[in-house]
Amino acid sequence: MSKMKMLGSASLVALALAAGAAQAETRVTLKSAKSTSSYYLMTVQIGEALKAADPSYVATVEESQGSVQNVKESKVRPGNYIFTTPPGLLASAREGKKPFEDGAFDNARTLFVMPFVTVHLVARADAGINSIADLAGKTMIPGGKGSFCGTATEKILAAFDLTDKVKTVEVELSAAGPAMRNGKVDAFATCSSHPTPQLVELATTTPIKILSLSDAERAKVLALDPSSGPLTIAPNTYKGQDKPVNTVGLPVGAYTTTNMSDDVAYFVTKTFWESKAKLGEKSPWWNGVQPEMVKLLGAEVHPGALRYYKEKGIATK
Repeated sequence: MSKMKMLGSASLVALALAAGAAQAETRVTLKSAKSTSSYYLMTVQIGEALKAADPSYVATVEESQGSVQNVKESKVRPGNYIFTTPPGLLASAREGKKPFEDGAFDNARTLFVMPFVTVHLVARADAGINSIADLAGKTMIPGGKGSFCGTATEKILAAFDLTDKVKTVEVELSAAGPAMRNGKVDAFATCSSHPTPQLVELATTTPIKILSLSDAERAKVLALDPSSGPLTIAPNTYKGQDKPVNTVGLPVGAYTTTNMSDDVAYFVTKTFWESKAKLGEKSPWWNGVQPEMVKLLGAEVHPGALRYYKEKGIATK
């Protein structure tokens, strides 16, 4: 064989190998929340777990404005799109209710359980705010602009007849810490698994108070969302917080869409649950997540994920 033919053959082999490698890659996009949130860190950890389990999986983590954006994008995103949201938003999307008035859709499919959202109502320690009622006459950032937390906070204020009594400021949640530190606002709401990095950082520089709900207040807040439940933040979770904080939590799921293949959904779900113990060693928020919680996620389980749950004898309904 001539030298030219040998080089040509080698080039063809190299191209074939490169093409095979490219075809073997499985790209997955994970979308959760702002980069300052605990949920963003969780999606980074999930992406790393997928890569560790199979190097052919290429995970891209995208920053998000929050769950509302995640669900809206699920309507149009192609490929292997994984996103987080409380199940209540998916119910609103199925029914075409606010903030999905532009058209109902139902293509989300359950994969696995995320740590619960913890509702934090945060006030400056010197603002004289000791209860929800004390927010009257104060300036507040009601969760991130256009986020699930913003919608939830609006409902809480309405339930306590505070909608017109609280001056709300519509900005990104990332601006809440600096605004409170500089005395521009008296309070803000954030909804993220605790401890949330934003509050850990803020509490080290600014005296804050996380409102603890009375039994009556908590009952009223729980009545706003049937999927919510009572939750307590343990003492010393944040600097200066020496007592337990009674608040509410909401289930959160990791979902995909009908565009994901059964094999990919099976691999992602299996990898998550087999990696959970190791994830919990690094970040305790994973330790409270249990497989039976998948029944709380309010969307049809993806057939690939269902294959895994059936193998393990885990009920999904």
